[in-house]
Amino acid sequence: MSIKVTGKIERKGIGPGTWALVGEDGQSYELHNAPGDLKKSGIQVTVEGQVREDVMTFAMIGPVLEVTKFEVKD
Repeated sequence: MSIKVTGKIERKGIGPGTWALVGEDGQSYELHNAPGDLKKSGIQVTVEGQVREDVMTFAMIGPVLEVTKFEVKD
């Protein structure tokens, strides 16, 4: 399923650590294979991607989101 989410990037210290997108509605998404430019805690972004229901993770903080496109907000 393809979605577009606006929110804030956060580094979660669960297990080996993971990057998450916390949407404006409070929903957390675990970023799957996030680009390096997206791995900056606290930045506001709009991310487009695919929710991967076939991927499991140790963190299990929310749906896994594979990023296809993103824009950093000012």
